[in-house]
Amino acid sequence: MSIRFLLDEHVNKAIQRKLHRMLLPIDDVLAIGDTDAPPKGTSDPDILIWIEKNSYILVSENRRTIPVHIAEHFALGRCFPGVFWIRPGSSVNDIVEELYLIWSASDIKEYQNNTLFIPL
Repeated sequence: MSIRFLLDEHVNKAIQRKLHRMLLPIDDVLAIGDTDAPPKGTSDPDILIWIEKNSYILVSENRRTIPVHIAEHFALGRCFPGVFWIRPGSSVNDIVEELYLIWSASDIKEYQNNTLFIPL
């Protein structure tokens, strides 16, 4: 299965625009608030349920609250396709290059129930 990304609402929208310019299909990179994505203000637990149901990896800078909700998600016997944490101070171009490489060279199953800091 191909990789699809959901960008948290605080992630720079330039990342989404640049990935689309690299010819990633529009539905492979959604941002919170987009038409087919959860609306802005959606709670972290609901975002985790949404990515699980829709097979999207969450790309986020939120390392404060989401880890707690991931633990609660697991405690309920649930799983998730993955969460990528953006390293503080990373440039938009470095993030875009990393996500493009991941999208083009790997499978979503490789990240199941894992978190990863990007860029590597």
